[in-house]
Amino acid sequence: MDLLEKDTFSYDKAVSVLTSQGKFHINLGLDRISKVLDLLGNPQETLKVIHVAGTNGKGSTCAMLSSVLTEAGYKTGFYSSPHLVEYTERIKINGADISEEDFARLVFKVIKTAADIHITEFEILTAAAFLYFQEKNVDFTILETGLGGRLDATNVIKKPVLTVITSIDFDHTDRLGSTIEQIAFEKAGIIKNSVPVITLKDNKGLDIIRNISSERSGDLILTDSNGYSFKGKKINTDTDEYEISLSGLWQLQNLSLVIEAVNYLNKIGISISDHVLKSGLKMTNWQARFQYIEDKNLILDGAHNFSGANLLKKSLDLYFPDKKRIWIYSSLNTKDYESIINTLFRPGDTVICTRNISKNSVQPDELSQKISVIYSDVKVYESPDVIHAYNTSCSLASDEDLTIIAGSLYTVGEFLANFLKTNRL
Repeated sequence: MDLLEKDTFSYDKAVSVLTSQGKFHINLGLDRISKVLDLLGNPQETLKVIHVAGTNGKGSTCAMLSSVLTEAGYKTGFYSSPHLVEYTERIKINGADISEEDFARLVFKVIKTAADIHITEFEILTAAAFLYFQEKNVDFTILETGLGGRLDATNVIKKPVLTVITSIDFDHTDRLGSTIEQIAFEKAGIIKNSVPVITLKDNKGLDIIRNISSERSGDLILTDSNGYSFKGKKINTDTDEYEISLSGLWQLQNLSLVIEAVNYLNKIGISISDHVLKSGLKMTNWQARFQYIEDKNLILDGAHNFSGANLLKKSLDLYFPDKKRIWIYSSLNTKDYESIINTLFRPGDTVICTRNISKNSVQPDELSQKISVIYSDVKVYESPDVIHAYNTSCSLASDEDLTIIAGSLYTVGEFLANFLKTNRL
């Protein structure tokens, strides 16, 4: 295919080319992306970046920071992964997705430039995002790592304004290491010389983060959510009250990171008033993180590791302690899904096991066997896909029952794609 032909600059063709690169293929390393960006004129070097890594909460933290900076009047780029429905969700300015036309144009520009370099899907998207933010002359870029940090494609950034490391726990152990110390080392790989780092006082692997920050002469700013509590849709802190649009107990930690980041930005002359902070938090939009669709009695959550599953269970106990729960559950075989299953469900639950679009999806019968061994008092069903599973849940649920789709963002995304297109949500 001649990538220079005008009619190839279509969104559908861009998606087709991206998926041919291997949607689920990961090849960590900075050599390829660095070569491509050098050929593109290193657009990333023109950006003021807040770089965020972590196991859980980095997407929500980035979304809140982006919303707050936008509300403060700054033109704010936000690069995230994965997407739920469309690739364009990954690249935003002031909360608006990149257009399909711009997305296709920039993807093909990167592919053409990298003709002799076999780069991955994520590397193509990362380069396209940098080009877009440079073209649009954004004031700030909120940059979420894809996987890990040290060898993640986003780590070509040499001098961010600020580094944030959210909660660290076990995940992607096949690539990041089998111990917290190894995982923390990979996450802390985004720390740069003389750049401040904000993280949690009780973060696992804190000693690793502290050592690397010290080696690189960066200020380490610690925060915690002790004393933070939910009161309805508001979070009470030691000194104030904030209404945030995002639910779930993990938002307590994420909020503490955001507040500390805003405090630092104010100290270096980036003006964000308390009123703007509160307004930005209230207006934050981030799907599939304890997202409650009230008229459907439906929760969407991408909880795909033990820590995320544990917090999801606690959040359900806080918000919906008395509702009967019907689960639509899937997992990747790269996850410790047996530990997740052990913590996620409770006696009397109904679980519909399904698969998602990933080649690494666990088969429904394997999930149902695991659940049946662990729980004698949970009803288990099998379903070939999330749509069939949701229809099954509708036939089983009463008007008061709560349905939860969880275990993988791929499953949640597939659900949203189908139901948004059919106007059923």
